[in-house]
Amino acid sequence: MRCLSCHKLSFSIICQSCDKRLLVPTVTKRKVGTLEVVSLFKYKNIETFLLTKHTPVGFRIYKYLGKKFVAPFVDNFIQNIEEEISVVAIDEKVNSGYSHTALLSHFVTDNNALVSHAKLLAKNSVNYAGKSLSFRLENPRNFSYTGKPNIQVILIDDIITTGVTLQEAQMELMRHGVEVIFALTLADARE
Repeated sequence: MRCLSCHKLSFSIICQSCDKRLLVPTVTKRKVGTLEVVSLFKYKNIETFLLTKHTPVGFRIYKYLGKKFVAPFVDNFIQNIEEEISVVAIDEKVNSGYSHTALLSHFVTDNNALVSHAKLLAKNSVNYAGKSLSFRLENPRNFSYTGKPNIQVILIDDIITTGVTLQEAQMELMRHGVEVIFALTLADARE
C-alpha cells in the first residue's frame, strides 16, 4: 500500500517518516463548562486525516489514530488507578460501514479499562459540520445512555469545536450517576 500523505510504499496507512514528521501530538486542555477536554492535536495539523471520517480509507486512518494515539493515552492515564474506569465513545453509529469513534476507543487495553461500545447514542443525527453555535444549541443530539450507572468514564470523541456535543453527552451521563473524569478528543478545532 502507499502512505496516505507522501504516497511512498508503506506497510502502514502512514509511513514511518510521515508519522514522525506530521503526527506529533500537541496535547492541549480546555474547560467546557465543568468538563475538562484533552485534545491530542490541533485540528489544522491533522485536518486531512480527519476529513476521511466517512470514507473507506477513513476506516484505516481512524483505526491507526486510535491504536497509535488514543489507546496509549488512555492506557497511560489508567495504569496507576486501581478502580475500573469505563471508556465511552460518543455516538458510535455506523456510517459508511464503521463507527469512527468506536475505532478510536477500540484499542484501549488496560485491565482496569472497560470499553463500553454503543452505550451513548444520539437520537438526532443532525450534521454539525460547519454549523454555528446557535444552530448546534437549537438542534441538540438528544443522547440516550444505556450503559452501567454510577461509574467513572473517559468520554471519547474525534473533534471538539464548540463543546456543545461533549457537554450534552456529559449531562446525559450525569443523569445516570456517571462521572466523566475527562473527555479525550483527537483534535481541537479552536484556533
